[in-house]
Amino acid sequence: MKEIVFINSHPIQYFAPLYNYMNEKGVKTKAWYCSDESIRGGLDQEFGVHLKWDIPLLNGYEYEFFKNYSWKPSHSNGFFGLVNLGMVWKVLRIPKAVIIVHGYHYFTHLLILLVAGWKRHKICLRVESPLTHERLKRGWKTWLRIIFLKHFVFRNVDYFLYIGTQNKLFYKSYGIPDNRLVFCPYSVDNDRFRKERIKLERSLFSLKNNLGIPIQDKVIIFSGKYIPKKNPIDVLRAFHILNSPECWLIMVGDGELRNQLEEYINKFDLKQVILTGFVNQSMVSEYYAIGDVFVMCSSVGETWGLAVNEALNFNLPVIVSELTGCSQDLVINGDNGFIYETGDVRQLAQKLKQVLFENTLTRCTSPEEILKTYSYDQIIQNLKGLTIYP
Repeated sequence: MKEIVFINSHPIQYFAPLYNYMNEKGVKTKAWYCSDESIRGGLDQEFGVHLKWDIPLLNGYEYEFFKNYSWKPSHSNGFFGLVNLGMVWKVLRIPKAVIIVHGYHYFTHLLILLVAGWKRHKICLRVESPLTHERLKRGWKTWLRIIFLKHFVFRNVDYFLYIGTQNKLFYKSYGIPDNRLVFCPYSVDNDRFRKERIKLERSLFSLKNNLGIPIQDKVIIFSGKYIPKKNPIDVLRAFHILNSPECWLIMVGDGELRNQLEEYINKFDLKQVILTGFVNQSMVSEYYAIGDVFVMCSSVGETWGLAVNEALNFNLPVIVSELTGCSQDLVINGDNGFIYETGDVRQLAQKLKQVLFENTLTRCTSPEEILKTYSYDQIIQNLKGLTIYP
């Protein structure tokens, strides 16, 4: 069997547990990284705070970091932020493997996609782009990118790994046939979150009490960076419209829009809103555990929304904007949650009312049933076939 090599910009808290799990299940998996920024810790430009993830990012799999020759070295600095010539050279020297490249938005990634086929590796591309977002892009640069991808980049790719419905449609818009499409869903460590949910079920009273929330009150959970694509002000406005003394809003995260949120809270004297600041992975479960509904109100740029996967592991109903990449995959409208029109704050408030106080969801489909498809096991099952020779 061929080994699998993932090409990533840096160790990512959602991907590292997958690589560990794949090796545990007998699928030989390595990761090559262009940067070690997430290991060293430092300023996260979108959170706006210095952070270092507190879950293991390098355990249970082989990995290698490559020197970055960029004159502005960082995965946050755009296309030329990652220039790892040693990685490209190594791709050309190793035995035939399955090379999975996460995106084409860095110099290193694009160069590997263009040259790795010379060594007859199986080249796989995993990008997140939803077709709904691509259709909103305009201008000559967009058309130039489409031509370049279709006629130069995609012709070098053997298999296209799609993370969900809209991502599959994105590939098909380029004429990619079904026999070159492989379902490789975006997933979180479901086992870890379910274990934490069970453990925390005995502590709900104390968790709420520590935050000053009466045990009988309802709690809305938002989890994400306070940045424009996440539209955090929308859930705050919807909470204001809901205007229920029996309801709280917890916004788990931080970011550049924090001042805007605080100004709104102060202007309207909203008493039952908690802005947590940055919460690391080991603590985020405590907020999901006390939630009654989860909201993601993102717009263009939210290519999936893994916090929705996390919320489902806590059996939370979810209300998701239609431009959130996972909306068609993780939300069964009227069953386990609602999909609403992005930016329609009044519609969002109405959906919150329906979930929290009118009990209109059918809840016929269990979160576990949905997450069976969006799981590490599903990824392994679908990638195994690519490791068989030739």
